[in-house]
Amino acid sequence: MQLHELKPKNKTQGKKRVGRGGKKGTYSGKGNKGQKSRAGAKFKPLIRGWIKRYPKLKGYRFNVLSENTIINLEILEKKFNTGDTISPEILIERKIVRRASGSKTPIVKILSKGEITKQLTIKGCKVSLKAKEKILKAQGKII
Repeated sequence: MQLHELKPKNKTQGKKRVGRGGKKGTYSGKGNKGQKSRAGAKFKPLIRGWIKRYPKLKGYRFNVLSENTIINLEILEKKFNTGDTISPEILIERKIVRRASGSKTPIVKILSKGEITKQLTIKGCKVSLKAKEKILKAQGKII
């Protein structure tokens, strides 16, 4: 006996091919009515459904850093001493804010998260109303 002469002990049973008439009766082994008994595409493709649900944004999109770089008061409290001046250039020097490659100094906006107790002078930055109140309450200046 050689390898090419070997045969399996049991025969493999063929896959049932449903829906081809013959001796299967009226419904050809598919049951009664409904989507599964009919010809053609059985189910919606899932991924297409997901794509359709997402909101579509119009226009050409490319990666741009947001206009305002946001800093909270709690960061200023930690990183600066009383009487220091804060400007976008100083924030870049101290590596609190980064400049996008090939761009001008970023627009920095200071928000009111956290508390501030130090007198700080803020130059050339946008400041939210609540942050402005907190800075002025701590005898700081906004120029």
